[in-house]
Amino acid sequence: MARASHTVVINRPIEDVFAFFTTHSNDKSWRSHVKEISDIGPPGLGAHIHQVVKGPGGRGIPADVEVTDYEPPTRYAFVAVAGPVRPAGEFRFRSLEGGTEVTLTLRAELGGLKRLVMSRSVQKAMDSEVAGLEKAKRQLEAP
Repeated sequence: MARASHTVVINRPIEDVFAFFTTHSNDKSWRSHVKEISDIGPPGLGAHIHQVVKGPGGRGIPADVEVTDYEPPTRYAFVAVAGPVRPAGEFRFRSLEGGTEVTLTLRAELGGLKRLVMSRSVQKAMDSEVAGLEKAKRQLEAP
């Protein structure tokens, strides 16, 4: 199983931080591998988000997700429903004095041939994805 997790503290109120990460039009500004993204319907449990991510050679790979948990302003979880790898992910938000702790965790089951062929590239992509929290932090804290 591929796994990645990262935590940052953002000097903004929890409501602002939750809103930033659940407004998918913001994703291209901090998720470098996203080629296109759009909400399919209103945010919330069961919502679908259409996205295309950069794959090998820069080609687009469909990676639509479904929201599996939506608890403003503390938790937001999702699972990929399109693409060759179907990772699940979760954002956890915790209010701190003067800011918000954000943890993004991703995991993906890779079996059989996919494990042999894709495990290294999937792990690298997931590590890059969670590291993007640092870029989001800089954007949210910018004057």
